Amino acid sequence: MEIINWNELFIPYEQTVDELIAKFKGIGKQFKKLNQHSPIENVEGRVKTKSSILEKTNKKNISLDEITDKIEDIAGIRIICRFVEDIDKVISLIRDRDGFDIKILEERDYITNTKPSGYRSYHILIKYPLIMCTGPITIKAEIQIRTIAMNFWATIEHSLRYKYNGNMPEELKNRLISSAEASFQLDKEMDFIRGEILEAQKITKIKNDTVDDILDVIQKLHNDVKLDNINELNKAFIELYQEDNLDKLLEFKQQIRVMANLYKLE
Repeated sequence: MEIINWNELFIPYEQTVDELIAKFKGIGKQFKKLNQHSPIENVEGRVKTKSSILEKTNKKNISLDEITDKIEDIAGIRIICRFVEDIDKVISLIRDRDGFDIKILEERDYITNTKPSGYRSYHILIKYPLIMCTGPITIKAEIQIRTIAMNFWATIEHSLRYKYNGNMPEELKNRLISSAEASFQLDKEMDFIRGEILEAQKITKIKNDTVDDILDVIQKLHNDVKLDNINELNKAFIELYQEDNLDKLLEFKQQIRVMANLYKLE
């Protein structure tokens, strides 16, 4: 058996992770640019560490020569969603890509079929075509899809499992199972009031965009026009902002836009 060149081994997996992160972050941005709710809150990625790979080869009795064939999650990304409902949307987005720029090999539903530990997540094993400087190759990778709450729990559980090396005290196991259930109940409650949450987020975005527009125009009136009463205009805006009345802010925005048009600033 030859000595493994780990740096060389990791190169295609690192590129796979980078490309998959870019793809799914890009999809998330598309939703936001279209002023739609994005089912993708965040995308993270990693390549397994050497230690983790060796631990898996030992546990599953895999020889080092078989690493790239039999270890399917050396490259992995994690798509984080706000709501449980969003997970299904992300799964559909991935299935739509099947045969285009990825090939789905297997799906594992640990949300419906929760692991005994309390772990919840949806896993999709894929093959990803990669163009390297040496030519085209195909890399196996894993996509995990979970909510923010599921991800928080899984991160804590992973750290504790690592600490106790598979010998976690029974009381701690039971507490983790209970906290996993409590976390899932929180997810379900968030799904129930999802409409209210999205409406609140929409209002916040409108307010932020309105404030940005107003301040941009005030800045232009100050820099380009040298308006005499710019301080009074700015003071009026601050007072309206402190009232926290969106309708009045929108009305003020229209007024200063008329002023900007008068001075041909827009």
